[in-house]
Amino acid sequence: MKTTTPVNKNDIIEVLFEDLTHEGAGVAKVDGYPIFVQNALPGEKAKIKVLKANKGYGFGRLMEIIENSPYRVEIPTEDYNKYGGCQLQHMSYEGQLEFKEKQVRDVMTRIGKLEDATVYPVIGMEDPTHYRNKAQVPVGEKDGKLIAGFFKPRTHEIVETKESIIQNEVISEAVQVVKEVFSHLGIPAYNEQTHKGVLRHIMARYGKQTGELMIVLVTRTSSIPFIETIVKEITDRLPQVKSIVQNVNTKKTNVILGEKMSVLWGNEVIYDMIGDVKFAISAKSFYQINPDQTKVLYDKALEYAGLTGEETVIDAYCGIGTISLFLAQKAKKVIGVEVVEEAIEDARRNAELNEITNAEFVVGDAGNVIAEYYQKGNTADVIVMDPPRKGCEETLLNTIIEMKPKKVVYVSCNPGTLARDLHILEEGGYKAVYVQPVDMFPMTTHVENVVLLELK
Repeated sequence: MKTTTPVNKNDIIEVLFEDLTHEGAGVAKVDGYPIFVQNALPGEKAKIKVLKANKGYGFGRLMEIIENSPYRVEIPTEDYNKYGGCQLQHMSYEGQLEFKEKQVRDVMTRIGKLEDATVYPVIGMEDPTHYRNKAQVPVGEKDGKLIAGFFKPRTHEIVETKESIIQNEVISEAVQVVKEVFSHLGIPAYNEQTHKGVLRHIMARYGKQTGELMIVLVTRTSSIPFIETIVKEITDRLPQVKSIVQNVNTKKTNVILGEKMSVLWGNEVIYDMIGDVKFAISAKSFYQINPDQTKVLYDKALEYAGLTGEETVIDAYCGIGTISLFLAQKAKKVIGVEVVEEAIEDARRNAELNEITNAEFVVGDAGNVIAEYYQKGNTADVIVMDPPRKGCEETLLNTIIEMKPKKVVYVSCNPGTLARDLHILEEGGYKAVYVQPVDMFPMTTHVENVVLLELK
């Protein structure tokens, strides 16, 4: 028996949008059948064209807005609809913060089953623009000249983009300068189809507090023509540059960076500050892309940890030691654990840089390392964890439940997996007390959270 849907492909219909998905698409319903439409906002009445009508849901394209949401704002950049970097740019910042708070509250109730935890309003930014301190921009060619920008959604077609509402202006300028220098010298961009050409990506990293800039040239070839001229032109035009690095990626791959890295000019690292802690940032270092809100997030994690100077703290998924070194300022001892060896090397270097001697760093899977640590008779007063989007391993959650540290501070970039893990910890004897969302990524649908859990 053929299943029928209340709409068909290519239908043009009038709908009322009720909600947003976690990816920022508007949700309208026709006889209970959901249709997802990009760039639509709750409360808007609009005409849409049905693009797909699957069994349980459909997709549409916005044709005409009949009634605007009070949160709709004019798009400040013409390229907004051409690439997928800023899903909520058409929504006022007040509306974005309300959407993110609702998203967090919904998953805490639906997935986390948390009835008593206090979910605070999202901590937003005074100026939610130009916050990103890193760019990795693909390079192509059009009409005989190099272009640099973003890929169109679901394609590898590059859209020339000279600026972005979320990218630091220094970085946007740096990308344009490098592109212009290579174009003027006639050095070709990498071509995915033919696997020829030289320049694949331009990466730029910026230390907002120090003003230091790093340029990474990702190339297919080991040699770069006119390299001395390139270095001189870049350093003349960009006085903030402290490091120019080449990364060689010879493979046919979507992975941006290759294995071989060499310094062409200047230093191997640049520096930046979060609060009073200084960090060395190499081309491959993981470093939060919004340093202002990182300080807000880490201050809240430190507050929730409630350290007096007598505690042993474990920082699971410590990365380059950003949270660990914050905690070490107030703790007796901090043990950071991270599976990426290069990150641990960075963490140790950052501890030395800041003359912090009460933090040690261990390479390994967080779940296994901390389980072994506990099995040897060791314990911790506080565990802080900031896992990847997939959340914590079951091994780690089980070890926490057995070890029973007084407090757990959970930092997460994924409300769904966070809520799932909080539910497990609650069933294991903990109580989620506070959930504080922090807007690390304005104009996007992402929201960071820091949660305090205490033993019941």
